[in-house]
Amino acid sequence: MANPILVTGAAGRIGAVGRTITELLLKQGQAVRAMVRTEDERAQALRDMGAEVVVGSLLDLDSMHRAIDGCETMYFGLSVSDTYLAATVNAAAVAKHHGVKAFINMSQMTLSQMSITETTASPQHKLHWLAEQALNWSGLPVVHVRPTVFLEGLFLIMTADSVSKSNQIRLPFGEGKTSPVAAEDVARAVAALLVNPQPHIGKIYHLTGPQSENMHFYAQEYSKALGRTITYQDIPVERWREGLLKSGQPAHLVNHLATIADLQRAGRFDRMTDEVLTLTGQAPLSVQEFVRRNAARFTTIAR
Repeated sequence: MANPILVTGAAGRIGAVGRTITELLLKQGQAVRAMVRTEDERAQALRDMGAEVVVGSLLDLDSMHRAIDGCETMYFGLSVSDTYLAATVNAAAVAKHHGVKAFINMSQMTLSQMSITETTASPQHKLHWLAEQALNWSGLPVVHVRPTVFLEGLFLIMTADSVSKSNQIRLPFGEGKTSPVAAEDVARAVAALLVNPQPHIGKIYHLTGPQSENMHFYAQEYSKALGRTITYQDIPVERWREGLLKSGQPAHLVNHLATIADLQRAGRFDRMTDEVLTLTGQAPLSVQEFVRRNAARFTTIAR
């Protein structure tokens, strides 16, 4: 039997990159070892799909040995966390020990504009940049994947409530343009890299959606998808940040999101590539189609 492909962060909810990668690989007949943090119904769902499940922590050496041993190819992904760098280095050290032949690393688009002298106010961006440096220094056969803003994140989680209740997208993005990308498109690109990694070793892929526009344009796309008028209401970054903190979000995450808003207003996410199409042979999902697929989340149901 072929060596399994390791997918970390595989227990994410529907739409999460790690979970979607696992599903795609299993459908292609690949052997998959799915690493999850806890033994719960999501872990069992992965077993039911056909994955080998390993429960453990990216920060724990024993866990990483159990996860990586016997895998020649692996995907590393971790959500926003103040332990991001430690988790990356821990996984990299064990991967090198076991002679991993391809390490596909989930990173961020912002890093393309960072360097040893240029950073951002986000502590997470700095951890991501340092993690990429450490992986490059490690000598591992690495591929970095840098998506722009996820549709499932700021465009679904952060707008569903205001759109459903007041027909408004309320975000502190100003007039800046962005090209949000769907998690499923990123997952399809990563799955393609995992199945045939060798031609891509040492490369960096920047993944975007099919268009780069400002939020007024995207409000029109919401309107077309939902069949009602949606408008964009710009709000101050600091007020948005305070609201996130009051809702109980961790300060590390909130500071990261506030930086994304500042960068968005400055036009730093106005980026476009065709690399989703290049890697997958399929054009990325548009905002209009994404909203149409998730229309129920953007609609208040009368009771």
